[in-house]
Amino acid sequence: MAKLTKKQKSLNEKLGDNMKLYAVGEALQTLRDLKTTKFDETVEVAMNLGVDPRHADQMVRGMVSLPAGTGKTVRVAVFAKGDKAEAAVAAGADKVGAEDLMEDMQAGNLDYDRVIATPDMMGVVGRLGKLLGPKGLMPNPKLGTVTPNVEQAVKDAKGGQIEFRVEKQGIIHAGIGKMSFSDDDLKKNFDAFVDAIVKAKPSGAKGKYVQKIALSSSMGPGLKIDTTEVAGA
Repeated sequence: MAKLTKKQKSLNEKLGDNMKLYAVGEALQTLRDLKTTKFDETVEVAMNLGVDPRHADQMVRGMVSLPAGTGKTVRVAVFAKGDKAEAAVAAGADKVGAEDLMEDMQAGNLDYDRVIATPDMMGVVGRLGKLLGPKGLMPNPKLGTVTPNVEQAVKDAKGGQIEFRVEKQGIIHAGIGKMSFSDDDLKKNFDAFVDAIVKAKPSGAKGKYVQKIALSSSMGPGLKIDTTEVAGA
């Protein structure tokens, strides 16, 4: 058996019972107590759901706005023309265009976190399916990223709106802020995220929907959350 490092031994001593269930506030404080890095780590939530996303009626996907934001700079590209393009620029989009933006992306410039398009531009955007699809960047009307109101879509993306999608194993995970956030802001973001997942419960879900929730930081351990204290879980 491999020897434990001093850091691992220290973590084990501080954590004690690894089966312990934490209240959200207690978990956040524990992550702060265990933090040894100098950079501003991301606080992440992972949820195990009682779904099998291989079935269409058990897919969980959507958008949620985090009240306190994400703490990260979100780069947004918008496919639009005329007044819509001007509105996107005014709202803070990083890149706005039409065929020129398509060509720029085809040349390999895909450093964006969100791609938004007006409905009339989908003929152009469709040619980028093989590039944007695998990166999860393809605009989608169900997610509000194909919309005539690009101004609001850009503001939402810049203001803390994140996308969630269940993985094959039935797990959803996302960053909900930074360790530098206050506990109150992280708790608000946590509640908003969990509430969105609960509301997105698909029709085909059977049995207990939210099975497990864990909080972690970028370099920290995963702490199990007591779901009996989480509204709707």
